[in-house]
Amino acid sequence: MGYLDGKWAPLIMITVINTINGMVNALIKKVLDGGINHMVIATYRLGISTLFLLPIAYFWERKTRPKLTTSISCQHFFSALFGASLMQFFFLLGLSYTSATLATAFWGTLPALTFIMALIFGFEKLNMKTKIGYGVILGAMISLAGALTLTMYQGIPLSNSHEQATISSIHKGNENWIKGCFLLFTGVILFSSWMLIQAKINVSYPCPYSSTVILSVFGTLQCAILSFIKTRHVEDWILGDKLTIFTVIIAGVIGQGMCTVGISWCIKQRGPVFTAAFSPVTLMSATVFDFVILHRMIYVGSVIGSVVVVIGLYIFLWSKSKHIDECKIVTLPTNTVEKEKEEEDHTNVNKLGRILVIPMTP
Repeated sequence: MGYLDGKWAPLIMITVINTINGMVNALIKKVLDGGINHMVIATYRLGISTLFLLPIAYFWERKTRPKLTTSISCQHFFSALFGASLMQFFFLLGLSYTSATLATAFWGTLPALTFIMALIFGFEKLNMKTKIGYGVILGAMISLAGALTLTMYQGIPLSNSHEQATISSIHKGNENWIKGCFLLFTGVILFSSWMLIQAKINVSYPCPYSSTVILSVFGTLQCAILSFIKTRHVEDWILGDKLTIFTVIIAGVIGQGMCTVGISWCIKQRGPVFTAAFSPVTLMSATVFDFVILHRMIYVGSVIGSVVVVIGLYIFLWSKSKHIDECKIVTLPTNTVEKEKEEEDHTNVNKLGRILVIPMTP
């Protein structure tokens, strides 16, 4: 049973998480089509996530939580700005112009974008002269090419839905489609920047639950301020529709709260490469839920671009995993020698201790 848990639990967990995220994106798209302000959804989502994670963070990390200094608070403020408020501002606005399937496909470029930014800012190093280095860059470029295809080519619909007229009225021509794609891409870039910021925060404040709560608090306030820029009517904050209320609660408790905890656990168990490799599950979930349940149309450009993104993603992840294995092989002999040296020194100390103790024995 222990073997089963250790081997299959992360796989089952990340598959369920990505399936849920795909359905949540589709539900949010449905609510956005109803006319609700996208930043109102973001504010409620982060606020509910804060209330959900607060007791967990308090009881789970109360003995290990370091002091919250001004410097750490500022880091969390900018972390929330990039990874929560501004990211959701652009991403949800882009989602309102496009579809859940397209938005999730853009999310598939996240690992490649994050790695490119990490190379630029010196977080990662890569030997460009090796086949593995070429593979990493090739996968990243193919993913970005897929994103460009999603942006520039919509194509004909692949289904004749009864809601075709409604969807066509929402997507007012190719102009709104391209605008939405650029907004989605901006949101993914902001989230990639957040991952680099969070990498530093994890060193100074290694408490994932408490860190997420602080981020959610700052993000809730920032999203509320951004929402007042677009609308200041009190009635916009009243969620009267049952589907809207249900979507906001699910997005906050499960999509933002539980899924964030689950992703953190999967990264801890199997690493970020394994966790990122399952992002296409979100795409498939959003597509099926969008088409079968919500009866939305799928376009040729979305299918082609999504396939290209997935192909590039897996080339990138495969090459990146080989790069990690190569680094481990290179460092293994040095670590082994150091370990043997430490054991030898420890043995010599024990021998010296016995030599010194023997003469003092009566």
